[in-house]
Amino acid sequence: MTDVDAKLAELEARIEALEGHRDTDDLARGFIEYRGKVDFDRELEWTIRYGAASVLRLPANARVEVLAALGHPIRHALVRTLLDGPRSSTELADAVGLNSTGQLYHHVRALTSAKLIEQHGRGAYHIPAPKVVPVLVLMTAAADIAELLQ
Repeated sequence: MTDVDAKLAELEARIEALEGHRDTDDLARGFIEYRGKVDFDRELEWTIRYGAASVLRLPANARVEVLAALGHPIRHALVRTLLDGPRSSTELADAVGLNSTGQLYHHVRALTSAKLIEQHGRGAYHIPAPKVVPVLVLMTAAADIAELLQ
């Protein structure tokens, strides 16, 4: 299977899963919903609701990449820094205590590949607005699983 075939298969699975969440049979197993209203550099409000069964049918590769990217302490610190707004490479490196641009770009590459952050102008990065609330939900869910919010 070529890379294009794999990507097409993943997109078809995602479309099927997203369209499937409208099916009442899917909702019979319940639903997952998250929402938020935050003011991190800009005011954002977001609500997402999926049928529980359709969540289980989503392809794992992209989700695992996001979780792996957030699972590294330096990358987590970079994301936390970017929640307050766009930052230059120098500001990011200083915020997380990195001494070389090579180290920074290694971590930034993982975060951009996972679509958690984007380049914002030359040498600056940001978290796209539609991803701020989902990122905060992931951080909250991880803290809840770790029983930090008990």
